[in-house]
Amino acid sequence: MNIVHITPSSGRSFYCQNCLRDAALVRALRGLGHDVTLVPMYLPLTGDRGEPLGDAPVFYGAVSLYLEQRLPFLRRAPRWLERCLDSPPLLGWAARKAGSTRAHGLEELTLSMLRGEHGHQVSQLDDLCAWLQQHHKPDVIHLSNALLLGLARQLRQRLGVRVVCSLQDEDVWVDAMEPEAAERIWGIMAERAADVDRFLPVSQHYAEMMARRLRLAPDRLRVVPIGIDLTGFAPAPLSFAPPVIGYLSRMSESLGLGLLAEAFIRLKKDDRFGSLQLKVVGGMTADDRLFVDGMRRRLEEHGTLQDVEFASDFTREGRLAFLSSLSVLSVPVLGGDAFGMYLLEAMAAGVPVVQPRAGAFPEIIEATGGGILYAPNDVRTLTEALQSLLLDPERARALGRHGRAAVERDFSIERMASNVAAVYEKA
Repeated sequence: MNIVHITPSSGRSFYCQNCLRDAALVRALRGLGHDVTLVPMYLPLTGDRGEPLGDAPVFYGAVSLYLEQRLPFLRRAPRWLERCLDSPPLLGWAARKAGSTRAHGLEELTLSMLRGEHGHQVSQLDDLCAWLQQHHKPDVIHLSNALLLGLARQLRQRLGVRVVCSLQDEDVWVDAMEPEAAERIWGIMAERAADVDRFLPVSQHYAEMMARRLRLAPDRLRVVPIGIDLTGFAPAPLSFAPPVIGYLSRMSESLGLGLLAEAFIRLKKDDRFGSLQLKVVGGMTADDRLFVDGMRRRLEEHGTLQDVEFASDFTREGRLAFLSSLSVLSVPVLGGDAFGMYLLEAMAAGVPVVQPRAGAFPEIIEATGGGILYAPNDVRTLTEALQSLLLDPERARALGRHGRAAVERDFSIERMASNVAAVYEKA
């Protein structure tokens, strides 16, 4: 099949699950013999190893998109100026400076994007459709998430193609907005959902939630769990000398890093955990700086900062080295998660996980047997859960073995690609 995959980029300033998911999926679909063109939005997109994933231009360039929303007169600017704002050097600079995932304040831009041909970005939508008509004749177009639903109608009508859309973490973005705007956004997303042939939620939990929010019939969704590229993953030694707790995600309060730091402080007060270490990997945005600085001060006040390592390398090689040094991993996301690629990566390395009983985490733990659950947003039960594994290395190793076997069997990127391709055929 000839497939076009439209994917936003975060600028690689932090561990972006959706970016990694899409890059791996594109490579795996190509490995199955499909002709796949990856079309980046907002910023340039590279693979997990820093490699370019194609030569398509960046559409809806972040610089012009932001300026046109903030300065309405630029919407009537000549196209040569728009092209200058979205030139590769300027977008490269913007990618290096990308430092915000804050939804608050971007309500009107999000609404405008979802309005598609009726939004302020109609010229960019025309450019995208024209480029695809000239350079590609896709059988199917895959949208990375439902915040791109404003593209679907024109893509479907002007190119005569099937459109599918992945579903993951849209709620995190929309629900952080002003309540009135969030309600409007969910409403227009539900309307625009009619322009998509099939939706691909990453978990059963998220499928049920998004079916309610987008008012979708069950037959319009097909759950396709995330898969990962298992190349290079080897079982971690789990030596517990010293014991090491790991955190792999953006260094954000909402993702539970503060809760994990509090649990670490409590554990360090126990003489049995004098050598315990905490390692944190995942990068951050400028919006996270205040939280991270405050957390570091609290760790220092309790005399534990010297036992915490904040690693800056969250490339694939950096993550593999990080995972091999752990005894257990926990990313105690406060509201749960639609999936959690970090869990698959930990399990692929034979590292057990400790997660809240929220979101898709129970579903993943049940499917893999690679970890344990605790009561959400409760530092006491998180501390107890971590302690139970740190004091029982044999149990931790057994969980690690179960998780690794399950990921190899059920959560490879090749399996995900085969499942996605099957949906393309039937969409």
